[in-house]
Amino acid sequence: MRIGLVTEGGYPYAAGEARLWCDRLVRGLPQHEFELYALSRTAGQEERGRVPLPPQVTRVRTAPLWAPADDGRTYSRRERRRFAACFAELVRGICADGPDAPGAFAAGLYGLAELAREQGGTYAALRSETAVRAVEGGCRAPGASRTVQAARVPDLLEFVDELERALRPLSLDWHEEAGLGRADVCHAASGGVAAVPGLLAKRFCGVPLLVTEYGVQLRARYLEQPAATRPAVRALLAAFHIRLAGEIYARADLLTPGNAHARRWQERCGAPRERLRTVYPGMEADRFAAVGEDTGRGDPDTLVWVGRIEPAKDLIALLHAFAEVRRAAPHTRLRIFATAAAPGYLADCRSLAAQLFPDEAADARTVGESPVSFEEVGGPEAPTAADAYGAGRLVLLSSVIEGFPITLAEAMFCGRATVSTDVGAVREVIGGTGLVVPPRNPRALAEACLALLEDPERAQRLGAAARARALELFTVEQNVEAFGESYLRLLALGTSPGAGDEPFGRPAQERVPFARPAEARVPGPWIARAPEPGPAAEATA
Repeated sequence: MRIGLVTEGGYPYAAGEARLWCDRLVRGLPQHEFELYALSRTAGQEERGRVPLPPQVTRVRTAPLWAPADDGRTYSRRERRRFAACFAELVRGICADGPDAPGAFAAGLYGLAELAREQGGTYAALRSETAVRAVEGGCRAPGASRTVQAARVPDLLEFVDELERALRPLSLDWHEEAGLGRADVCHAASGGVAAVPGLLAKRFCGVPLLVTEYGVQLRARYLEQPAATRPAVRALLAAFHIRLAGEIYARADLLTPGNAHARRWQERCGAPRERLRTVYPGMEADRFAAVGEDTGRGDPDTLVWVGRIEPAKDLIALLHAFAEVRRAAPHTRLRIFATAAAPGYLADCRSLAAQLFPDEAADARTVGESPVSFEEVGGPEAPTAADAYGAGRLVLLSSVIEGFPITLAEAMFCGRATVSTDVGAVREVIGGTGLVVPPRNPRALAEACLALLEDPERAQRLGAAARARALELFTVEQNVEAFGESYLRLLALGTSPGAGDEPFGRPAQERVPFARPAEARVPGPWIARAPEPGPAAEATA
């Protein structure tokens, strides 16, 4: 089977968890061919290069979202009118909030795609005065929100610039017969812009579309906007991504959220429940086997935190909670292992730790030492993540925002009892094998830590149960098996070009596996045709 895998900012570039799970998926299905279509977000990402690819990756195509993509093509008067009509529909779908807004957005999106397919790229048109005036008209139209109506010229220009980047996949030829159009299944590794080539491949070539979301893309898009972004621009971009997500969820043949938290978001945005299948991320359990199987490893008086040091992780609340723990258990230590850090926030955390925990010494002759240490995963004390988790018996997670908590699952593989805040998919991942407390509540976090510190047998039982749960649900093997089954299902049920809201082009009760043979989609003839009988053939005879 040929799989077209579309990524944005991840695989095959050497960065991020998205690269890891895609790489494990590709390597875990050597019987299939994979063609990679990668959208890069920054120049630095491309400069860092690609990871080594296995032999089943037969093709790699890339396109930058950060660089200008002007193909030099300008439209004639008729083409400009056609562009203006399609773009106006798209903008109406973004700015309006009525029942026909999603339909207008879809009509405009596919109209622009067809124009780009026939006449070339839309780079210049999307940055033209016509586009700016269309957005202005949509913002001033009845039904637009007050925030959008307040948009000024700088807001319109900034939004048009961002919109052109988001719609850049429309100008690519990835969805044609020579690209995704010849794939048996298109797998978008995330929602949003990465799924646009898959939408077009399904519409124009009838390729089944599978969309995986291990995080909540709508929330991620909103949070990644700079704090200085003006309210009108923020509102317009949010409306665009909401409409795009709705279209993706309506057209995808199968959606595979990474947890129930992401699944609920998808359902709220219109994803049909019958097309949803939860597939948990797969992690390499072998990396944590040595720690997980050694029940006596780790200091029982040490609390461990592992992850990226940033405001969303709320280390400020963690430090205040540890101050409460120290009052009841003076010999306790907190070791913070960073996989990466936001420099300004790290400095704030160090400063607070110095204020809350001045260096302490056992006597007048001993050098003082703080009970809180900031270390790095990969440093001399913790060469690997498994070593970091093995430094103590209790692992903490204090986040206020979280999708699928990777570090929590890793701690479970290590057989560690955990205390976590109730955010994102934490409760789903833990499943009763750890303690969960409200976010932004240092006292509750401290009380949960003390409960396990004072009852080590309970902590050991929870750790053993956590490891068993992780081995059952979060391994690479179960992840690869689930996607392999999904590929076969999509291939069996098939789809057709221009399929409507129903998946596979027909109602659920009418789907029949292999009703449309897979070879019906193979581009080109199977064999060369024999020459028709005629004068030339008779003369040869």
